[in-house]
Amino acid sequence: MQIKAFCSDIDGTLLNSVRDLSPRLKAVVADLPENFPVILASSRMPDAMRHLLHDLNRFPQPLIAYNGGYVLSADGEVLEDVTIPVDLVAKILKLTEKTDIHVSLYQGEKWYEEKDDYWSQREVKNTKVQCDWLPGHEVVDLWTKNNSGAHKVMCMGESNEMAWLFGELHFEHSLDLHLYRSSDTYLEIAPKAISKATGLRKILEHAYDFGMESVVAFGDNYNDIDLLQSVGWGVAVDNARMEVKAVAKEITHHNKEDGVAAVLEKIRDLKFNIS
Repeated sequence: MQIKAFCSDIDGTLLNSVRDLSPRLKAVVADLPENFPVILASSRMPDAMRHLLHDLNRFPQPLIAYNGGYVLSADGEVLEDVTIPVDLVAKILKLTEKTDIHVSLYQGEKWYEEKDDYWSQREVKNTKVQCDWLPGHEVVDLWTKNNSGAHKVMCMGESNEMAWLFGELHFEHSLDLHLYRSSDTYLEIAPKAISKATGLRKILEHAYDFGMESVVAFGDNYNDIDLLQSVGWGVAVDNARMEVKAVAKEITHHNKEDGVAAVLEKIRDLKFNIS
């Protein structure tokens, strides 16, 4: 199997214990040919990924943002644009208004926050992106006028409240929404029709002469399962969920132990062939 590109999740997979790119990872990426695509696939917004590509000296590259809801070519062309309808966003806000749940709203290059609190500041620190401060109902009004919606709604809070919200939304909207609990205190909500795998297919069809079978992909969580199943070589880091490990062709080291770099070094040393 000839590997012609790599695609990786970010948090819990590509980043190390201090949520950064390790020197080892940067070194092996520097060894890859200049025309070897380095495609990041994440629930993050685009700007929360671009600085990582700059750190890898690989900018520009295609981006799979919001778990595949917003996909950009290397030159910035929008290849996929699928959102949660604004009325459903309003319903999520209504459900959470009498709780302590923090709600973040994302669309394209915009991230909207209503509360300047622990959760919003944590996201600013983790993603190195600044948000726009705007109450949720005003964001809904703006999107209603523009006939648009959210690429992602992220809810954060105490575990029991997050479990309650997951149950409420799953009961009524399991056919409309991806409901992804990245941790006990996080619930990420995206349109059902998309995934990281659909985003990668859009990118390959747009700009490359090879298919999914020529890609090595890395992941750790539920939203990576479809991606790892769809590529030629799907790799789970050792800290991945058991369900992710079950579909992977290889299990590498923990993300804190340079698992992605270890596999890329093997591919490099085999001159980009896995047999």
